[in-house]
Formats: sequence, C-alpha cells, structure tokens
Amino acid sequence: MPEVKTSTRQSGEALIEFDQWAELAKTDPEAFEARRAATIEALIQQMPAHKQHRMRCLQWKIDQVRDRAGNPMAACIKLSEMMWDSLVGPGGLRETLEQVSEGRFQPQPRAIVLEFPATH
Repeated sequence: MPEVKTSTRQSGEALIEFDQWAELAKTDPEAFEARRAATIEALIQQMPAHKQHRMRCLQWKIDQVRDRAGNPMAACIKLSEMMWDSLVGPGGLRETLEQVSEGRFQPQPRAIVLEFPATH
C-alpha cells in the first residue's frame, strides 16, 4: 500500500495531499477507507474531550449519508445541504448570531440526566 503523506501548514492544520489520497482510493478502496477513518479519528482525538463525543456522532451521521447515497456526487450534495441547514436553517448559526446581536439570545437549558439501573 502506498504511503499517503500529509504535511502541515504554518498554522498547524493538517494539509492532505489530494493526489495521493485519490490514487489510494482508486487503487485500494479498502485501504483508503481505513486511512480515512484513522485520519478522522486522529483529528477528533485532538479536540477537547468534551467535544469528542459530539464529533463522533456527527461523523457517524456523515458516514450514514455517504452509505445511503447512490453515488459520491449524491453524497456530496446531501452533505452540502446538511452544512447549509446548520448555517441558515432553524436554530442554525445565522439565527443564533442574529439573536446575540439583538440581545435576545437564550442559551439552551441544561438538564441533569438521571441514570436508571437496568431491569432484567
């Protein structure tokens, strides 16, 4: 399997070498998927611990969209729609920023989740 290299920008962000990843996807799709999953997991592990679960849930949702799409272009379109919804849809970033700028932002209430013992 060819080594897929990544380099680093001055800001510390990973910069993926697209041509190498594309070649790996074409020549060894299973290795590509394994590398993709490992790279995503490595990125999630770099995040603060309190955000990791949410990011894994989001990645699961993304993977489900990709699996259910008929082809890569359909998956790309669906994922693009998801991103736009999170930006401009109900409860999205735009709405939240408007509420903050107008002084009417209300943080979501927090609740204590109770754990109940399993019944057999």
